[in-house]
Amino acid sequence: MRRISRYISAGLAVATLAAAITSTSAQAHAIWFAQRARQLALVYGVGADDLDAVKRLPLVKAVKGFDADGMPVNTSLRAAGAIPVVDSDEPVAIVAAEMDYGIWSKDPSGEWHNKGRDEVLGATVSEHNFKYAVHLTQQPTKPVPLIAGHKLQLVPAATAIPQKMGEPIKVRAFYDGKPIAGVDIQNDYVNDPDQVPLKTDAEGYATIPVRNQGLNVLMAIYVGPSDNPAKYERMEYRASLSFVLPHLPE
Repeated sequence: MRRISRYISAGLAVATLAAAITSTSAQAHAIWFAQRARQLALVYGVGADDLDAVKRLPLVKAVKGFDADGMPVNTSLRAAGAIPVVDSDEPVAIVAAEMDYGIWSKDPSGEWHNKGRDEVLGATVSEHNFKYAVHLTQQPTKPVPLIAGHKLQLVPAATAIPQKMGEPIKVRAFYDGKPIAGVDIQNDYVNDPDQVPLKTDAEGYATIPVRNQGLNVLMAIYVGPSDNPAKYERMEYRASLSFVLPHLPE
C-alpha cells in the first residue's frame, strides 16, 4: 500500500497569492470536487470559471477521506500541472476539503483587497471567507457524517441519493454541528450559479430537484456575524456537496 504525501511548492507564499487575485470577487467563488482526466480534482471557481486552484493550495487547511464505513483513509492533495488532484492510500467514498480564504474588503471603486476594513479606506464590504467541499464518490450506504472543521456543511437527508435527473433530493444544512434555518441552497453551482436559491426551513431542510445526469454541485451559502468587527463586518461560508449520477451505458 503506497503512502502519498502532499506536494506543495515551499516557495509559494500566501502573500504572492494575494497580490495575484486582489481584483477577484472574494465572496462569489467556492470549492468543489470534479473529475479531471480520470482523476478527482479540487476545483476553485464559480460557474464555468475554473480558476487556478494550485495557487490557492496554501489556503487549504485540511483534506480528508473516508471509506464506505465512514472510517478515515489517508488522503492528500497533489499539484498535477494546473490542477490539484486527490491521492489516497485506498479508495475513498467521501472526500472533504476546508479552505480559509482570509479577510477581504471592497473599496469604493469595487476592487477587492486581501485586507481588513481598518486598512481599506471607505470599504463598502468586508468579510472573512470560508469555503468547504464534500464529494461522494459512490452511492452512500450510511448517512453522510458531519466533517470535523467544517463550520457549514450540506448533507443528504436520506442515505440514498436519487439516480435520475429531475428527481427530488432532500438536503439538510448544519452550522456548528446543528441544523440551521435560512441558508441559501443552490442545486447547480456550475451551470447556473446565479439561480435564485431556496432557503432551508426551521429544521435546516430543503428539497430541490437533482439538476444533472452527471456532475451535480449543490451549494449552501450562509453569512453570519463577525467575530472581529474591527477587521470585518461579517463571515461568509460556502459549502458544496457534489456527486455524479451515472449515464446510460455506451
